[in-house]
Amino acid sequence: MRKVVQSSKPFFALLFSIVIAMMAISPPIAYATEESNESKHYLGTVVNAGHDTGFSENNAISENDPHFGWKLGEFYVNGYTRVTEDKNGTPVFLKTVGDTVTLWFKLEQDITKLNGDETLSINDDANGHDEYFGIEKTDMGRGTLIIRHTDYQNHAGDPVIYTDYLAATASQNAAVEVKLCEEGDYEVALDYELRKNNLDLFGWNPFPSYNDYRIFFRFSVRNGNCMVYPFDVVTGAELTNSSITENGFYLDLAKSRYLNIDIKKEVRKDGAEGLTEDVRFNKPAKDGEKYTDEGIYTITVSNQYTNQTTTKVIYVGTDDVLKAHVATGLSISDVEYQLSMGATVAADGTLIPASEQSLPPAEPTNPNEENDTTTKDEDNHSEQPNSEVSSSDDASKNHMPAGMWLYAGGATLLAAFIGSAIAIAQRKKKRRAKNISRIDSADKADNGGDV
Repeated sequence: MRKVVQSSKPFFALLFSIVIAMMAISPPIAYATEESNESKHYLGTVVNAGHDTGFSENNAISENDPHFGWKLGEFYVNGYTRVTEDKNGTPVFLKTVGDTVTLWFKLEQDITKLNGDETLSINDDANGHDEYFGIEKTDMGRGTLIIRHTDYQNHAGDPVIYTDYLAATASQNAAVEVKLCEEGDYEVALDYELRKNNLDLFGWNPFPSYNDYRIFFRFSVRNGNCMVYPFDVVTGAELTNSSITENGFYLDLAKSRYLNIDIKKEVRKDGAEGLTEDVRFNKPAKDGEKYTDEGIYTITVSNQYTNQTTTKVIYVGTDDVLKAHVATGLSISDVEYQLSMGATVAADGTLIPASEQSLPPAEPTNPNEENDTTTKDEDNHSEQPNSEVSSSDDASKNHMPAGMWLYAGGATLLAAFIGSAIAIAQRKKKRRAKNISRIDSADKADNGGDV
């Protein structure tokens, strides 16, 4: 008796070929680092600062200058949401939640063989000084980095000095983090001295020449938001726009030191219709200041760097009419009318009308203001950073990469192929079983029925 068994090798070879084909036609999915997609803003231009003048001169680099035609390296800033300029043309980097504004330096030269010239190098400056920052003569080494920060109170801190920076800290062709930058104004200088060996006598250089150079720039960092956060003075709960509290509130500026914040209090006088402004209380707000007197407080926040404005209204007190006025946006006369018709005021200020009455449409107390919204400049920088991030997130959610569609389609085809292959294999197995049964029956017949 002879049994014929078909090999499964062709099936697995075909399956392997399909998998390889899918990998070949599907585009690779890139997992780029965050830095590769981040915006970078380059800062600073090198100038000839004379020689032994405290790096005070500001001379253009001419054709005969040994520094002509090449760069030592570059400074840049990343980790921001948007960059703009102040009235003096100084870059202002705006950061929002999650941003880490960082200053970097990338050295592009071998400091012992600048621009490939073995006679040109960074000199070890043993008695350099900086006139602008008021740094007395010191051993600056091979390049000195100087950074000074000025805070929101216009207090300039002492300059931070990194001597021998190009040799000890910087790394050729690699970006090195210089500083993480919080809000404030920054001044940065890189002072260094070049040595040019004009004559080489068996390793002796009797007539070297020296030149000082300087890369100097300024920039500022500001929060790009336009928000202030009121908190209940007793519970500590954050109060949103149109909130009501009997306890009073305090303001948290969230360390946004450069926002313009004003607060106005309005009170309802007995017998008067509408609100009467208390002119004794219309002033700039202070971080952490408490407001516990009864009244309607209008908080206005503006950001001069984004031209955004946000307004919040908080009511402190227990007057049902003012509660409803703040919570619903109805005028005081409309609120009083609803109450006269049997409406009641809930704890959160919402009106519960009598069953047969309906509320008139709500209108803002001041039609020229929109509470808790942002006024945008119609010129440059019209979009808020948070809006850009939201739009990007929505787009990423609604758009699947092409490679993913190919993988999904390929997986479906592969599953269908495997299912068909299994079904075919089962049918072939049943046929072989029937053939074996027939062969056994024939053998029995040939042997006269003997087993």
